[in-house]
Amino acid sequence: MSSRRLWITAAAAAALAGCNTANSHIGDEAASFGEAMKYDAAIQTINPAPVYPPEASQPGDNGEKGAGNVQKYRKGQVKDVQTMETTSGGGGGQH
Repeated sequence: MSSRRLWITAAAAAALAGCNTANSHIGDEAASFGEAMKYDAAIQTINPAPVYPPEASQPGDNGEKGAGNVQKYRKGQVKDVQTMETTSGGGGGQH
């Protein structure tokens, strides 16, 4: 019985050795560890002090600028659409 008890004790000790929860590498993470989560949180956070251009609608406007723009559109006083190049050169999927 003594050898059996020794065998069970050795097996239990070996099994428990695999359950070591002490992490000796805490603080050895890469400097960029967690950057994806920080980036995702930042892009979903509303700016508490946004800067608005002077000609833009401001918080609390009741649509007066929008109504004025609709009147300009109806009278044909809007600016012509300008073509804009987004890339220079060829490439991509052109055949």
